[in-house]
Amino acid sequence: MTITIARRLFLSAGIYGVAVIAPLFFLEEQIGALDPPMVTHPEFYYGFVCAAFAWQIVYLMMWRDPLRFRPMLIPAIVGKAGFGISVLVLFALQRLPATGLVLPSIDLLLAALFVWAYVNLGRQGSSGRLS
Repeated sequence: MTITIARRLFLSAGIYGVAVIAPLFFLEEQIGALDPPMVTHPEFYYGFVCAAFAWQIVYLMMWRDPLRFRPMLIPAIVGKAGFGISVLVLFALQRLPATGLVLPSIDLLLAALFVWAYVNLGRQGSSGRLS
């Protein structure tokens, strides 16, 4: 992995996340109508959307300087893996349909790539190439 690949990873994660999360600011009622019941605690809904959106900004910051922001990969991995694993457990308990596995699968892939980046950024050599 090179610095360029790490930068592209974080840029892609940030752009993907903004594209997925930003529309949620405007879809509260539609989500409730398509997948009842309606949102009963909008403060939790918007709190989640704001926190998730903030992480997309972190990924975009990491794109600029992956080595400097390497420590932020630890909570980023926990967040991505935590969501993916939680959804897999919900599916295994038959509390979620198979269609609910698509986005969490992408997050699990990003978690694995973030682990790879974390390990390789830690091995950064003076040549600018990652091990």
